[in-house]
Formats: sequence, structure tokens, C-alpha cells
Amino acid sequence: MNQLVFTALPGIPMIDTGDNLIEIVVNSLRQAEIQLADGDILVLAQKIISKAEGRWVNLTAVVPGEEALALAAETNKDPRLVEMILQESSRVSRKRPGLIIVEHRLGFICANAGIDHSNVRGEGDWVLLLPADPDKSAQQLREGITSVSGARIGVAIVDSHGRAWRNGTVGITIGLAGLPGVVNCVGEVDLFGYKLVATEIGAADELAAGASLLMGQVDEATPAVHVRGFPYALREAELGELLRDPEMDLYR
Repeated sequence: MNQLVFTALPGIPMIDTGDNLIEIVVNSLRQAEIQLADGDILVLAQKIISKAEGRWVNLTAVVPGEEALALAAETNKDPRLVEMILQESSRVSRKRPGLIIVEHRLGFICANAGIDHSNVRGEGDWVLLLPADPDKSAQQLREGITSVSGARIGVAIVDSHGRAWRNGTVGITIGLAGLPGVVNCVGEVDLFGYKLVATEIGAADELAAGASLLMGQVDEATPAVHVRGFPYALREAELGELLRDPEMDLYR
């Protein structure tokens, strides 16, 4: 029976623009006395990726346009923040006072374009945008860490999102390299001999949810998790395979 083990990596410092995440993660693995092996996965919170990549915005420098001003009035939100939400989105899906649901420019549906106020910077009116290209970020991290360790690994970048019909946030994958986003079980046979005709497993999102339990949402300061025992074969993949085709989505 496979054993799936999640380990929160220690000693990750507060990240700032230009910090070398490859070096930081490798040092954290050494501190945890973990030697990477083929099939291991590193799950990283998007926030440290965004910080290292300089995805900060100071709202004092943002000038909201007419659309942002109108939407801010409808939702009782800061017009400067609404302007950034619109810039990071391809369309507004839903809105109500205090909340704007959008289709992010990366293709997924989320609240407020994933723009974050919490655990960002201590002074000033700063917000943090999602990474510009999470798949690329994951690939660069994988290549850099593999060059040091020699192990064939996967890297997932995750964020916390709400879900339709259910309360509470849960970790989902927004960028990946070297691991499957979806595992297709169509054609496999269950315990009773029934051949599966539609089952697909959101493996990367299940991984993200598990890692997020260790990452936490408040002051845990554990934005990197090592995973061993992932039950599926590693392969090349990208975020797109996790996103449902709009023509197949009944809830857009």
C-alpha cells in the first residue's frame, strides 16, 4: 500500500523581490534532512513565487478608470483595487457587495483575480498579484532544483480558492511542471468489474489541498511542502489541462 507523506519545509524566510527560491528551497530541504528522490513533488504557495517575482502593486499609484469606478460603486470595494482586478481578468463573472468573481487572465475563475492583501507587506497600501506565468515559474524551479539534486521531481504552485456551492477555501494548483494535472481513468475497471466511462481525477488539485493543510492561511510561515508517495506517474503537464473547456462548463 502506497504511503503519501507531506512534510512542511522549515526555515523559509520572508521573501522579497529577486530572492533565489531555488537556493532557499534546497537549503530548507537540507535543514529538514530530506534528500530528493525520483517521484518526489515540491508544492509551493503562490505568494512566495509572486513576491520573488516582484508582483507587488502599491495602490497609491493606481488610477482607476470609469469601469473600475462603476464596479467599485456596485460592490463597495476600493476603486484602485477594482482597477487591478479588471487588469488581471478577462471578464467579470459575478458580483455583489464585497465580492467580485472573475475569469482570471490565466483562465480559471476566482475571487478578486487572486489579488491578496494578507501577509504581503507591513507598511503602505500594497497588494500582491498572482505570478505572471505560474507554469513557467514551476518549470524554472523544477529545472533549478533538479540540477542540484539530480532527482526527477514535480513542482506545483498552489493558491487558496473558494468553490461554488461550498463554504471555505481550499488549495488548488495554478501552475505545474513535471506532474499530471488530471489523471484519466476512463477504461479502467473498478472492484466490481465495471469499466469507468467518465472518471478523471484532479490529481494536482488533490495534492494542492493536502499541502495547503500544512501551509495554513494565517501565520504558519510554511509556504513550501515536500511530498513523497504521489500515486501517479510523473509527466509533463500544464495548467490548461485542469481548466474545463468553456463549452463544457454549465456554470460560467
